[in-house]
Amino acid sequence: MNEETFNLSIRKFLKVVGVSSQREIEQAIARAMADGTIAGNEHLPVSVTLELAGVKLQARFEGEIQLE
Repeated sequence: MNEETFNLSIRKFLKVVGVSSQREIEQAIARAMADGTIAGNEHLPVSVTLELAGVKLQARFEGEIQLE
């Protein structure tokens, strides 16, 4: 295994996930604010599940998105 290639590919994947996830969250919050589903002062639970089928990895990460 080439460690440098491995690490670069992980970083590239995580960058895509991070940027795409942020965009999706921002758009969902904007829609919810516009239609009155949320007021804009919530603390919203959030979770992500990471799956790497080739090595049977499944990991869940939890946190909170604070709007105020």
